[in-house]
Amino acid sequence: MTAILGGRPEGLTALHLDDDLDARGRLVVVGNGMAGARFVEEVLERGGGDQFRITVLGDEPHGNYNRIMLSPVLAGEEDEDDIVLNSHDWYADNGVTLLAGVRAERIDTAAKVVHAADGTAVPYDHLVLATGSYSFIPPMKGVRTDDGGLLPGVHGFRTIDETRAMLDAVGRCTRAVVMGGGLLGLEAARALQGHGLHVELVHAMPHLMNMQLDAEAGAILKRSVESLGIAVHLDVFATEVFGDGHVEGVGLADGRRVDADLLVIAAGVRPNSDIAVRSGLEVERGIVVDDQLRTDDPDVYAIGECAQHRGEVYGLVAPAWEHAKVLADVLTGTDPDAGYHGSRTATKLKVAGVDVAVMGINGPERDDDEFLVISEPRRGVHLSVVIRDDELVGATLLGDTRKVAFLTQAFDHGSPLPEERIRLLVDLSDGAAEVGVADMPADSQVCNCNGVSKGDLCGAVAGGCSSVGEVMDRTRAGKGCGSCKSLVRQIVEWAADGDLAEDPAASYYVPGVPMPKPELIRAIREHDLRSVSAVFAELAPGGQEDARSKMGLTSLLKMIWGQDHLPEKDAEFVNDRVHGNIQRDGTFSVVPQMKGGVTTPAQLRRIADVAEKYEVPMVKVTGGQRIDLLGVRKEDLPAMWADLGMPSGHAYGKSFRTVKTCVGSDFCRFGLGDSTQLGIDLETRFQGIESPAKMKLAVVGCPRNCAEAYVKDVGVVAVGNGRWEVYVGGAAGASVRKGDLLATVDSPEAVITLAGRFMQYYRENANWLERTYDFVPRIGLERIQQVLLEDSEGIVADLDSRLQRSIDAYVDPWGQDGRQPATPGQFRPSLPLIDLPKVPVR
Repeated sequence: MTAILGGRPEGLTALHLDDDLDARGRLVVVGNGMAGARFVEEVLERGGGDQFRITVLGDEPHGNYNRIMLSPVLAGEEDEDDIVLNSHDWYADNGVTLLAGVRAERIDTAAKVVHAADGTAVPYDHLVLATGSYSFIPPMKGVRTDDGGLLPGVHGFRTIDETRAMLDAVGRCTRAVVMGGGLLGLEAARALQGHGLHVELVHAMPHLMNMQLDAEAGAILKRSVESLGIAVHLDVFATEVFGDGHVEGVGLADGRRVDADLLVIAAGVRPNSDIAVRSGLEVERGIVVDDQLRTDDPDVYAIGECAQHRGEVYGLVAPAWEHAKVLADVLTGTDPDAGYHGSRTATKLKVAGVDVAVMGINGPERDDDEFLVISEPRRGVHLSVVIRDDELVGATLLGDTRKVAFLTQAFDHGSPLPEERIRLLVDLSDGAAEVGVADMPADSQVCNCNGVSKGDLCGAVAGGCSSVGEVMDRTRAGKGCGSCKSLVRQIVEWAADGDLAEDPAASYYVPGVPMPKPELIRAIREHDLRSVSAVFAELAPGGQEDARSKMGLTSLLKMIWGQDHLPEKDAEFVNDRVHGNIQRDGTFSVVPQMKGGVTTPAQLRRIADVAEKYEVPMVKVTGGQRIDLLGVRKEDLPAMWADLGMPSGHAYGKSFRTVKTCVGSDFCRFGLGDSTQLGIDLETRFQGIESPAKMKLAVVGCPRNCAEAYVKDVGVVAVGNGRWEVYVGGAAGASVRKGDLLATVDSPEAVITLAGRFMQYYRENANWLERTYDFVPRIGLERIQQVLLEDSEGIVADLDSRLQRSIDAYVDPWGQDGRQPATPGQFRPSLPLIDLPKVPVR
């Protein structure tokens, strides 16, 4: 996370030695979180850099980062660098003095000086407190050590350092308890489960997300969370943490004990108002402020989560943005009479994979309130609206947020509501049509995470941004949870009247190396780069590594270099690291190879013996005509492979998977060709080769299509007289697409050659994770036919030779070499093992 790391500048106690020469006022901000940094941005946008010498104190040693994105960082979906909002360089470039890692302790309001814990004294003319909030640690027995710190293994979830600590711990832990069933707790639980931990969630309230959802919606959300394999304990307090030197479990108020070696506390936050208390400012739940965000001291202000305005303390980012704008207007003189009058909170987010939108109140508060509810627990959907005096005052959308655009406009701007209230949720075709982007007011909030309005987006387009990516970079819209990206694109396209340039990054193979795939391949070969870290060092801007790009680069290097590629385990998916498909509960599935779906009694007997020996919970025949052993513990994988004595079926990687076959001509009375043997031959030749995404094949002996060849990445159909049709780009999953007929050939050998050429062309030209059903339409069938059948680009021989290099490099990952751990933790237990009683030795 080099972009947000940094230390303190030298000479902190000698700040502003040129005070007598600089007539600008001294504006000091305590707190370098999202509210404090946003306020500084607002001041600078209003020309405040000419009015003020700005100093920011932050007790974290980093620049400003997006706390909303800590959950994706914990889940491994985002890299730390990607959540940086203002790096250390940004402060320097804008003439702002950042004292990172400096904790402000008290304010001498009489002398107008802020005193820091390290002895630094910072004078001010105007002081803004943006100290945010802190994780609430419930008073549980054993949660703290004698010195007042948290017991090792116990973590809050509020800062990047806490997130790093959890990421460091997940490789050594097997069971986690998450305390708190709010947004943050649910996100933490889902992220930890993604790392292979068994996760149990403890929530003191009767239903999940009780601050946002009613009981019925909370119950539906609980079902969705439990369907992911996360255990949920409701309406119970955690009272004790067990462990001698490290957490070992959590005791509940009803007497139960939940074993865990990792405890994450996400039980809410509290306004961080200690400095105000120590300095004699008025504090209730938070630091009390008026409509201009001023405390009871006329030169001290408070914004964000630490501020209490008209009795309300907001825990969302949007009110903090409003605070920042109002206070910047006041202090810069842009609008000296500006005032903050409270926030109507509306938020759209994704909780543990479930779409949620909440605005206003979540249930009737007056007898004459209209309350409409549509609840479909089986689908995981709960929709409700609250109407008062013919205005929308609240709405909850769980599992289906298609109506959020209209409801948000009705909530924010009082748009007319249909007489038939049911149309608010199920049909807006007349009386209250969906709000188009042209009809949205300019001040409509589009990105709640970063406080970006429609007007901001349109202004960015008018200011010269020529692509959606540029607008997002300038405004930060879509850079938070990402749920608004579709709406952002619509608004930008409307504002630009369709005159948009293609985002340059859209042509990059991976985001961390700004090069299209063909250019990247040439550079890798030219510089002889054989490892992912070498690619980053040579080709990435500043040599910076990018976690999102590692898996794609690993796949590409394996394709280019074959067995000469230098593997790095941290650049592989967990499936590729352990050669098995991770399951919801952290166990793995083992699928032995059965070429063409053909097996023998001896293989079946061996599989049965292994399944009994390792107590496999489920043995299942897959859709690809293979036998899947489900629920295998990570530490058992090498021994199981040895006992099976069968090669890997490659049911886990971004690679060639299987060839499904029908009975073919030997037994089927309709068979026109030996599909079974051709399927075996295809699988033998192409087994395990890497590709941008998984590839599934099928061969059928006649057009009756018993093995579903028409909807595979490569499908082969016997049509009689020794002839075979080869189809490409089919799909039968979330997307359904009949494959395109690439060619009709006259022999099995020609099928194997043409299929190989297509797969190699796809491997070399497809985007990372782009399935063939997207690749074929993007490139165009006609062009693919010209390249592969007519050799229009003169590359067919090269395709054949490069594919052969990959084939020659193939090594069974379940073989003897694969069973030896490449790293100490490769096959470390991913689930807890229960110690069995030992038989006494006499």
